[in-house]
Order: sequence, then structure tokens, then C-alpha cells
Amino acid sequence: MYTIKTLNQISQAGLSKLPEAEFHIDPEAARPEGIILRSFDMHSMELNDNLLGVARAGAGTNNIPIDKCTEMGIPVFNTPGANANAVKELVLAGLLVSSRRIINGAQWVQTLAGNENVEKAVEACKKQFIGPEIAGKTIGVIGLGAIGVLVANAALDLGMDVIGYDPFLTLEAAWHLSASVDKAETLEELVSKSDYITIHIPLNDKTRNTFDEKLFAVTKKGARLLNFARGGLVDNEALKDAIEKGIIARYITDFPDETLLGNENIIVLPHLGASTPESEENCAEMAAVELREYLRYGNIRNSVNFPGCIVPYSGKPRIAISHSNIVNMIGQLGAVFTKHHINIDKMVNNSKGELAYNIIVCDNLPENVNELVDDLYAIHSVKKVRVLNQEG
Repeated sequence: MYTIKTLNQISQAGLSKLPEAEFHIDPEAARPEGIILRSFDMHSMELNDNLLGVARAGAGTNNIPIDKCTEMGIPVFNTPGANANAVKELVLAGLLVSSRRIINGAQWVQTLAGNENVEKAVEACKKQFIGPEIAGKTIGVIGLGAIGVLVANAALDLGMDVIGYDPFLTLEAAWHLSASVDKAETLEELVSKSDYITIHIPLNDKTRNTFDEKLFAVTKKGARLLNFARGGLVDNEALKDAIEKGIIARYITDFPDETLLGNENIIVLPHLGASTPESEENCAEMAAVELREYLRYGNIRNSVNFPGCIVPYSGKPRIAISHSNIVNMIGQLGAVFTKHHINIDKMVNNSKGELAYNIIVCDNLPENVNELVDDLYAIHSVKKVRVLNQEG
């Protein structure tokens, strides 16, 4: 029985993917084997030594101590693409809102309460809310992952010209991206040509403040910038300076920050990107299945810190081992299996940066499995050893 701790309200559609006979859901658990969360900040949280996996029902994982989890041999899962349609729809709404001054106009109409001639007042003042159409304009899409591809393709359907930039474009994403999307060689090229710019990249040390003073300096004057990815991707002080200079006509973001409030050319939404019942269910289901498959069989799909590694369950016992990605680890592991007279039926070893992960399917296990585990842990740089031999 695995105990799963939930750090946020998780959709029952997701939790139902964890059979009660094998998984116990307890939001108050002190020593869980698994954690499922959404936006809860885990950085100040003490991680129990028997924790095996963490699953984020969402794409971003900056609220999880990734380095600490990696050092403890704990894979962190996310759910890329599960909320993609919800975010895409909000980006399209933001595209129109950034152009047509819809929110300002709606708020102004509310001030006419009690006016005996609302129609006349509207006709006299509606010109202050004029805004351009998006058809025929150019939109630059930074990041062509699950969300970026959907946005790019939808923008084409709306009659826009689309430029994309993603030096790490995956084969899967490329298959779904329309051939009509032009590819920019650099960020500078994209922003210099775009009337609208939308950001869809993760936040990390390399991408923080992607939009800084230098990038704004080469941005097309009067561009509208949309950020539904992460707040830290834009330098807020540089942004406000760009607005003052007329480089950015409007900025719309889903990430509230006090420094952004009170500026009529900045629209801040209350983090609504994935706030749909469909998205919450999709993310919860995907996170629960990822964690379930790892706890049951050691399989890893959509981990941000571990390499993907999937071996279909055949009924035979298996051993999952994570270790530093260094020379001669396979030889050392093999020597331990030889010592304990274990015949290996199948072995998959994958790596990601400085970390490697193995699933080793065995024809047999020794009577004293604990001695085997101790010998594996005795190898320098082994982080986690799990023996999995339950029935499927």
C-alpha cells in the first residue's frame, strides 16, 4: 500500500486513477511515498526519507525543489499538454483584449449606471476604446511546445501571419505545427517583425528575464506582448520603460505582481490559464497515472529531472536504480547481480544530464533481497534502489 499526500485540492477524476486497494490518499500524511500537488510551494517543506515520487498536476515545476529531489533519487513529474487547450483559449482571448480595449470599455459602461441616456453617452465616447483588428497582423510565438503550437495554428486560422522561435523544437511538436508558420533564427528577429508577441517557454535560470532592456530595444514599436507562461520571463522594470517609450503598446499577463498594477496599458489576470474544469481533470488524471506507473513498475514518463524510461510489465520482478551518470556504473551494477546469481532478462539504462536511471527485469531474485539492495547502495553514486515484484 502506497500513501499519497495531496498538497492542493486535486480533482477526483485524477485520484480515481489510484486504486484504493494499492493507494491510500491522505492530505495529512507525515511520511507519504508519493505527493500530488498543483501550486503549493514545496521549497520550505521537509522531504521525508521514504518519499519516492512527486507529481505536479500542471506544466510548471518552479514550486518544487527539483535539485533536492534529484539528489534524493526522487523523480518529479509534470503534465505537459494536459492544460494546453485551456491556456490556448485564454491566450486567444488575451490577444483580442490586448487589441480592442474590451475590458476598459466594459468597465467604463458600468459607470453609466443611473444615466438616463446611456445610448447617447456610449455613442459620444466609444471612440476612446478604438483598437486594431488582428487579421493580417504578424504574431511571434516564442516556444513551440504543446501550447505554443496550438496558439500558432489558431492564429493562422484567425488570418494572422505567424513567426515561431524555438531552438529546441521537438519532433512531436513539429509534426503538429502548420507548415505555414515561418521560423525565426533568433529572438531578436522575431520581436523586430511582430505586431503581437506571445511567450510559451518554461521559467528557469536561463530564461529568467528573457524580455529585458536589450530585447525590448529591438522590439517592433507598438507591439503587444502576451505572457501566459511565467511572470519571471519578463523584467517588469524594463517592461514599464518600454511602455513609456511606446515600444510596447499593451502587456497582458496571467501572473499578478504588485509592480504591474495601476498602469492602464498593463492588464493582469488572476492566473486563470488552467482554471477550467476540463483542464484540472486532465492534469490530475495525467499526474496520477504517471505517479501510479512509477510506484508500481518504476516506469518514468514526463519527468523534469529523470530520463524517460518505460519497460512494459511482464510479471517478472524488476529493480529500479537511479545513480550519477558516470563511467563504469553499468559494470559495477552487473557485478552485483552476478554476485547474487541473478539472471537479467532485460535492462534499460537512460540518462538525463548528470543522472542515469535503470529498469532491470530479472528472471529470479535471491532469498535475501536486503543483501542485494545493500550491495547496490554500497556502489558510489547510487541514489535510490527499488525492488518491484508485485503482481500486475
